[in-house]
Amino acid sequence: MTIPTLGVRAVAVVALLAALALAAGACGATPAAGGGESRELSVFAAASLTDAFSELGDQFTAAHPGVTVTFNFAGSNDLVTQLQQGAPADVLATADTKNMDAAGDLVGAPQAFAANKLAIAVAPGNPIGITGLADLARKDLKVVLAAPEVPAGKYAQEALATAGVSVEPVSLEVSVKGVVTKVSLGEADAGIVYVTDVAAAAGKLDGIAIPDGQNVLATYPIAALAASAHPDDAKAFVDLVLSPEGRRVLADYGFLPAP
Repeated sequence: MTIPTLGVRAVAVVALLAALALAAGACGATPAAGGGESRELSVFAAASLTDAFSELGDQFTAAHPGVTVTFNFAGSNDLVTQLQQGAPADVLATADTKNMDAAGDLVGAPQAFAANKLAIAVAPGNPIGITGLADLARKDLKVVLAAPEVPAGKYAQEALATAGVSVEPVSLEVSVKGVVTKVSLGEADAGIVYVTDVAAAAGKLDGIAIPDGQNVLATYPIAALAASAHPDDAKAFVDLVLSPEGRRVLADYGFLPAP
């Protein structure tokens, strides 16, 4: 039986299709809706930034078609530990300078972008009548704090020491959001959190102000990761956080300007 042969034009078409198929298989990126490459920007951020950074992430995605922002919100110390153990990320934002410093050469030059203060979280209506830090020493209260290695826990210890108050917490949480949860669920009578946490949990918590003389000003720095897979996107996200629009969003959630 004779096998029919292809014409020169047909052979050329087959070769072109084969070349295109090889090129498509070699390309690992997924085309974005706008025709660009689809990318994922990984942002590691302190738990207290959850609401503000989620909004900024939406803004960033809207302005950068093809880029999906994914967040890892946790205690700043946990985030740095994950990075030290090799977790990939593009941006790091912590609730203190100590943990950012601990990241060392893993990050570029950090820049302060916001500040925060502490408040006492209590159930709505403050049924236990807490008026200040001194009340947290009462034996009839269940008080919960963040663990001392967590920025919110470290700041709480500093505030209590300044006020000369000794507290025996019923639990030490791995992030400030854990303190919020325990108090909002009624598993604790009070806890020390950030002012922004009280605002975010409006209706579930009330906040008792801590005087400036006993309070602590928390400084939040941000930096791109030195080994970011998407350095241009990482820089653009950092720039958004530092921009007037970024500061406006942060202020809307109760954050103070960076010192």
